[in-house]
Amino acid sequence: MSVTTDRAGLHAPTARQGRPPLVLLLALLLGGCVEQPLPQRPITREDCLRTVKLEDLPSALQQCDKVVAAFPKDPGPLNERFLLHTLAGDTAAACRDIARATTLAAAVPKGKLDPILRQDLEVRQRSCTEDEPARAGG
Repeated sequence: MSVTTDRAGLHAPTARQGRPPLVLLLALLLGGCVEQPLPQRPITREDCLRTVKLEDLPSALQQCDKVVAAFPKDPGPLNERFLLHTLAGDTAAACRDIARATTLAAAVPKGKLDPILRQDLEVRQRSCTEDEPARAGG
């Protein structure tokens, strides 16, 4: 009985058939080495004034806008943005922020709001009220 080598060659693995798993394994290994981005730190209430540079007030205001948006019922970030608007010379925007912050603070029971924040709001609101005649007149 003789065996032909033609049929035996059909079932034997060839070098070409062995490569796809090797190529796939190599691709998976290299793909696993891709650097993942670092997780971003969540926005906190203190981020408005964390890294303020006077030469880059627009960036500081953009950062503070994000904080105000993230904490819409907190008067603290509005109080801090008041300061940034004041430094930028935008008194009208500063006074809008302090008016809104004062309204939000009025809804908070006295013992629940930081007394220093409450005092800041009162002083800044008063300064806005005192400046109104000067702005309206010229």
